[in-house]
Amino acid sequence: MPKAAICDIDGTLVDSVDLHARAWQEAFAAFAHEIPFREIRAQIGKGGDQLMPVFLSEEQIAAIGKDLEKYRGELFKERYLPQVRPFPEVRALLQRMADAGLRIALASSAKGDELAAYKAIAHIDDLITTETSSDDAERSKPHPDIFEAALARLPGVSAGDALALGDSPYDAEAAGKIGLRTVGVLCGGFPEADLRGAGCIALYRDPADLLRQFDSSPFS
Repeated sequence: MPKAAICDIDGTLVDSVDLHARAWQEAFAAFAHEIPFREIRAQIGKGGDQLMPVFLSEEQIAAIGKDLEKYRGELFKERYLPQVRPFPEVRALLQRMADAGLRIALASSAKGDELAAYKAIAHIDDLITTETSSDDAERSKPHPDIFEAALARLPGVSAGDALALGDSPYDAEAAGKIGLRTVGVLCGGFPEADLRGAGCIALYRDPADLLRQFDSSPFS
């Protein structure tokens, strides 16, 4: 049985992927870059350091990257963060994990202040052992830095002792680079084939589905 669950949060525990995509789309447009929503949405799960290079050149990032990301962050907090809701049974799932003896870490590409807001929205703060955000890593997902930082804050837990929980192929890719196995959920909107191709060992519709099947899941 694993000793820890290292959980993504955007698209995994809270319903925020479309909201992030809209904020990025508006931010790009504010800096004269019109990018289709679907193209941006496919990149959500990455931090800004990995998302912006998909759409901007190195020269453009050097010129506007910091201002664009700051604008995006302020826009998201003001307009979209109040719309974020937890997926059904998120607290119950994490409580079930804790009752099973799992230590729970959050490992998110979100900024630290966004992560704090998500914990309050989902009412899970008291169930979390530790957390890492993009503020704690040089590179965001699909690089493994955020998962590495989470493991470093779980004394006595190796990659083989833990499971990641995520909604995007970037979660599974990042976890797999350090030997973490990933359980996937489909509620973030990424195709099942993409999640399996990235290395997910099991898939569930959402946290409620994982909770219903917890006793037969890799977490048990």
